[in-house]
Amino acid sequence: MTAQPTNLKTAQRSAHAYSLIDALLPELERIYLDLHAHPELSLQEVRTAGIAADWLERCGAEVHTGIGKTGVVGLLKNGDGPVILLRADMDGLPVKEKTGLPYASQASGVDRFGQSVSIMHACGHDMHVTWLMAVMKILSETRDSWRGTVMAVFQPAEEIGAGASGMLADGMVKRFPKPTVCLGQHLVPLPAGQVGYRAGTAMSAADSFEVKMFGRGAHGSQPQNSVDPVVMASATVLRLQTIVSREVAMMDSAVVTVGTIQSGLNENVIPDEAILRLNVRSFKQQVRERVLASVKRIVEAEATASNAPKPPEFTVISQFPVTINDEAAAAQTMDGMALHSGLAPLHLPEPLTGSEDFGLFGTAWNVPSVFWLVGGTDHAIWQAAQEKGEPLPVNHSPFFAPQLHPTLKTGVQAMLGAAFAWLE
Repeated sequence: MTAQPTNLKTAQRSAHAYSLIDALLPELERIYLDLHAHPELSLQEVRTAGIAADWLERCGAEVHTGIGKTGVVGLLKNGDGPVILLRADMDGLPVKEKTGLPYASQASGVDRFGQSVSIMHACGHDMHVTWLMAVMKILSETRDSWRGTVMAVFQPAEEIGAGASGMLADGMVKRFPKPTVCLGQHLVPLPAGQVGYRAGTAMSAADSFEVKMFGRGAHGSQPQNSVDPVVMASATVLRLQTIVSREVAMMDSAVVTVGTIQSGLNENVIPDEAILRLNVRSFKQQVRERVLASVKRIVEAEATASNAPKPPEFTVISQFPVTINDEAAAAQTMDGMALHSGLAPLHLPEPLTGSEDFGLFGTAWNVPSVFWLVGGTDHAIWQAAQEKGEPLPVNHSPFFAPQLHPTLKTGVQAMLGAAFAWLE
């Protein structure tokens, strides 16, 4: 006989909270458009962090800024109960926007390599920030319907893998209460209004590093006096492609990408060094270790074969762990999301080859974490692409342009429903 009052209370809580979303949408749209037009690079998110911090203060949260340089944490305390960590990443990318949108970014800046670049929110982090701001606003106005503490984490530098680790290195575990669960979501080119998740292994590990290969410079007319690093680097790039095709078993998977090759400034000058920047993706630790060892072996062997004057230098740029969703926590989160929001989360058949540093929070506190995906692609565009077998603009594309509605609302519904799944 207790089921009916419990279900009634659940329905009333959900109805009250979700009735606030529609009223909030015009303000959320203004926030999103502003954030999209003013992206900031990793660890430079000063303006975005300020917007998040001011909003949290107006929500009555206890606000902490400058964590891991530009990170923001807001604690919304409402009596005894679970502590729920909700995370949104804030940084943009060094990409020139080509969407043609009236609110397209015109921003530019200097990246971590000292290069002048255009800046774009090409991965949806502007939407992530807007979603979390909305959820904190709604929770602050519905305190009579839940108990516990909500920890809003506005994280910098996800794109370079330095944000979560930087905030943790700045003392998050000691400074803030231990979460019961860590929850996060990400915008992807699924159909707008759809939520997808995967229990267990959800996203790949990623390792990025820079390789400097050394040659001996000379006049372009006298190659016999040189050790040509352009030829050395070119041979290395081609040989690296054999790692996945010849050293990784067909039942396993990995990706090796050379995203940057730089050498020389003039057509008739043989330079004295070349720089490669590489990215490796994998799902299994043994595959990860094997591929990384193979990369080093090939780079060093090509340098030796070219008679390089000294061995190559390797510098780590970023490292992302495999994202693993705790199965029991994922089930509770998705069931709660469906119950409270009316959304029907779709279980994805395969993990994503993209990578995230979100899982570091759960690992640091030794608590479960759950990460899911929210679609932002217009259904007609999605359907047409499927029928023609054509790719959609994906995250990091200069054409990445999420459909504003219903994407704004769906993300708020999903995160709010996930939070209610855990809050008393």
